[in-house]
Amino acid sequence: MNKKIILPALVLSFCGSVAAQDLPGKGITVQAVKSPLAEESFQTELVNRALSTLGYDVKPTQEVDYSVIYASVARGDATYSAVDWEPLQSAMYQSAGGDKSFFRTGPYITGAAQGYLIDKKTAEKYHITDISQLKDPKIAKLFDDNGDGKAALTGCEPGWACGSVIDAQIKAYGLSQTVEQNQGSYSAMLADVISRYNAGKPVLYYTWTPYWVNFVLKPGKDVVWLTVPFSASPAGQPKEDTRLPNGKNYGFSVNVENIIANKAWAANNPAARKLFSVMKLPLQDISAQNLSMHNGEDSAADVSAQVDGWIHAHQAEFDSWITAAKQAAKQ
Repeated sequence: MNKKIILPALVLSFCGSVAAQDLPGKGITVQAVKSPLAEESFQTELVNRALSTLGYDVKPTQEVDYSVIYASVARGDATYSAVDWEPLQSAMYQSAGGDKSFFRTGPYITGAAQGYLIDKKTAEKYHITDISQLKDPKIAKLFDDNGDGKAALTGCEPGWACGSVIDAQIKAYGLSQTVEQNQGSYSAMLADVISRYNAGKPVLYYTWTPYWVNFVLKPGKDVVWLTVPFSASPAGQPKEDTRLPNGKNYGFSVNVENIIANKAWAANNPAARKLFSVMKLPLQDISAQNLSMHNGEDSAADVSAQVDGWIHAHQAEFDSWITAAKQAAKQ
């Protein structure tokens, strides 16, 4: 009788030890970092979930400015970030040590477009297709929101790389006298853009994909992208040709988002290194999730449930990432 009771316990204990051995991350701590932008939570938490499945002790994600992301990961204060925008943030990457400091793999996300948009009604009425047309004070005044006669361009939060690009382009295109970039809380500024659009007023703003605003103000239907007359980068940065294969130039290269990790940590964690290499997330899935957040499903519990839903819908793919990572740890 006693043997029948003890034997299963021994079997369970043995199975548990085998399962633990199969988890390459057991006993190893992971600290992710991202920007304060809520819309970058989903892709980060998906990586966290995969790392947890591999047995890593994943701490709650910390939110810091982009420049601090690179410095923290390079020093080893943080383990990884899933929001390395290339080439937009290449200067930050290089200044923090570049390939000597980071294990960078990817792309995790592809096709991230950026640029300037205006409402379609104004674009068609005044035949506006290129941002250089705002050099005309009469055109610029259409987008004046405070009575100073200048076009108010809704730009980036202070510290974002896109802000310096916008400033450089305003200068390069001769728009300094007619256009000014508004900087501040991007979500708050964008709420004002949507309010102005709904009130029938002209709007001029910078945005990117993936981002929920493109579901609310739909390019081609509600708003249109503006081209730029030529490529222009901030002083001190490499000159970049931002023309697309079709010849159009929207001022920004189509970016990819990579996962970056502390190089020394990645070298000691082949499972995580492999995981970072094989994970892929479609741009449209992030945009759809971002729209859910915009519609009120934006709590930590909501994001966790959204990650659950994505994994359930892509279970075979998720499992293949885990299998590949476990195999890498055994080699």
